[in-house]
This record gives sequence, structure tokens and C-alpha cells, in this order.
Amino acid sequence: MLGPDDKQVYDDPPEGIVNKRDGVPHGKLELIEYESKTVGTTRKMNVYTPPGYTADKKYPVLYLLHGIGGDETEWLRFANPDVMLDNLIADGKAIPMIIVMPNGRAQKNDRAEGNVFASAPAFAVFEHDLLDDVIPAIESRYSVDARRDMRALAGLSMGGGQSLNFGLTHLDQFAWVGGFSSAPNTKSPQDLIPDAGAVKEQLKLLWLSCGNQDGLIRISQGMHTHLKENGVPHVWNVDGYGHDATHWRNNLYHFVQLLFR
Repeated sequence: MLGPDDKQVYDDPPEGIVNKRDGVPHGKLELIEYESKTVGTTRKMNVYTPPGYTADKKYPVLYLLHGIGGDETEWLRFANPDVMLDNLIADGKAIPMIIVMPNGRAQKNDRAEGNVFASAPAFAVFEHDLLDDVIPAIESRYSVDARRDMRALAGLSMGGGQSLNFGLTHLDQFAWVGGFSSAPNTKSPQDLIPDAGAVKEQLKLLWLSCGNQDGLIRISQGMHTHLKENGVPHVWNVDGYGHDATHWRNNLYHFVQLLFR
């Protein structure tokens, strides 16, 4: 059931936001490997570096997480964050940033196969892989501004739940957090925000979104209600889509334009 607050506050983006444009500088996308002590194996993640990337500059980083049926390629399959950012940076609408797309299924066989719901516990284990293995690997390999103010975490569905779970409980690590149609793995608002004052003081942006046709909207509605009752500033964007790629792509488009400013 929709409430009075469940409205679209950011319009649908213009057509062509993920169309590769001639005449604008392009960043680089690469699939890299890293050693995960958490999982005990070598794992993969996709990394976007912005146009003109140079070791002479320190860049902010967005860690972008996939859903339960996806992997480190999911965002690239339907949202093309690399092309989206090339276009936004060229138009002066986004800060040049690195985007890291890891595999949030922290187990030895991290492919999305068979009963994908059976790997739900591995999505919780990823908290340690992210903090202890992924972030150190990125910061040792790329020219990164490692301050928390320059680190964002966001995701779709299961990855949205991860982003809220890990971001809100590690405010010393992340200053920007986004959950796009977050899934039922999202912990209760009371568990994630025991101290509303700390969140208000430390978080620069908390983005919640969901489609009004999404059967999981109650998860995000519950979080929004708790935030509102406790006076925690946040974006609550409810558009007309379902639990689908259009919603995730559109909300990423708006979210990245707000980061690191």
C-alpha cells in the first residue's frame, strides 16, 4: 500500500543516458582480480576509472553492489555505469570518480547458479570481504582518496540491503549510502540506526528508492518511516517502475550526481 510520502521526487532521466557518445572523453573499464582472505580464494571485480585518470590525483570511489541473481557484471549488463559516468562527467554533472563493481556473494563458487537464494548467507559474509579485502585492494592499486568523505556505497535489491546494512553500521568508512529497491536482507531500521544523531552528523547522503509497482516496497517504506520519525535527512524517491533495471539505472543516474560534493 502506498502512503502520502511515496512520491517521485526525481524525474525520469532523459533518453540516451547510457548511449556511448562520440566527442566526449571515455574512461576505462577493467576486470581485475584480488586475493580475498575472507573467502580464501582469488576473486574478481570490475573497475571503472574516469576519463583522464592519473596517479597525480586522488579520486573518490563508489562501491556499487549487485542483486541476488547477479555478479560483478550485472550493473554493466543493463545500466552501463561506465558510459553513464562518461556522459555525466562530460556535461559537468558528476565528479570524476572510480566505480568498483565487486561480487557480493562471498563464497568460493560465487557464480549465480542453481538456487540463488541458497547463497544468501554469503551476501552477509561480504561485509568482511568488502572492508578487509576489496577496499584495501582498490586503495593499493588505484590513486584513491581514502577518506570516508570520499567513499560511497550503493546497490540494487540484495545489494541495496547490503549497502544499508554495511554503510549505516560503518559510518567511519562510508559517508554516502544508497539502497535502490532494497531486498528483505535489509536489517531492521532500529538495528541499523540505533543512534539517529550519529547518522545525521556523519552521513552526507542517504538515498532510498523503490518503484511503486515493486512487491518489496514495504522494506524501503519501513526504513523511510523510521528515518522520518527520527529526523534523519534522506532522499525517498518512489517512481512508477517495478523491481527492475529501469528503476535501478534511473536512480543510479541521480545518485551519482550528488556524490562527493
